[in-house]
Amino acid sequence: MPSPSRPAAGSAQPPLDCALCPRLVTLRQDTDAAHPDWFNAPVPSFGPVSARLLVVGLAPGLRGANRTGRPFTGDFAGDLLYQSLLGQGLAEGVYDARPDDGLTLLHARITNAVRCVPPENKPTPKEQTTCRPFLVAELAAMPHLAVILALGRLAHDAVLRALGRRLADHPFAHGASHALPDGRALIDSYHCSRYNQNTGRLTPDMFREVIAMCAARLTETGGSAAPEPISIDLESNK
Repeated sequence: MPSPSRPAAGSAQPPLDCALCPRLVTLRQDTDAAHPDWFNAPVPSFGPVSARLLVVGLAPGLRGANRTGRPFTGDFAGDLLYQSLLGQGLAEGVYDARPDDGLTLLHARITNAVRCVPPENKPTPKEQTTCRPFLVAELAAMPHLAVILALGRLAHDAVLRALGRRLADHPFAHGASHALPDGRALIDSYHCSRYNQNTGRLTPDMFREVIAMCAARLTETGGSAAPEPISIDLESNK
């Protein structure tokens, strides 16, 4: 087995064989042995870096992004997320829960605070800290970023820590909009997970309202021209 490469300093994307978190590496390797046709690697961000909206989740799902290689693709949460983005003109095409469905993001980009699938969907605090430099670099790489949508409290906290902000100054609440010193906005939503939807903690209407808030904020801050869409070629990423 070749020696794993280490992330380049300041890179927003970890290498596919990133070895920074031993527990996550073990799960990736075990899953790769059981499902060699799955992506089973740190999941890259999806969407143009010229986007003005960044959606931040916590981590890839085992049978979702870890399988397909595209954030929120192939799991229950992605159905509501992508349909909501399409409804606000933040994406175009058809979402068909697979990375070659032709869907493109226009004004939006999607990433995760932790890039590898964690056991039981729960990254440890150390794993979140270890992966934070990639989120820091992601935020710095988006020159037109105006709105950050955090899906869940842990993603909310990860964004604030990546920006060097005090958590106490920006308490998480569904539908809350936090004005950041640089003029950007951090908007919160409960995560669109199956659990939250099945328990009624988050309804589709509640989530669509938050996506509409993000779209309205983008309109308020100008920049109506859509950036060039991009799609991920998984063959070049694995």
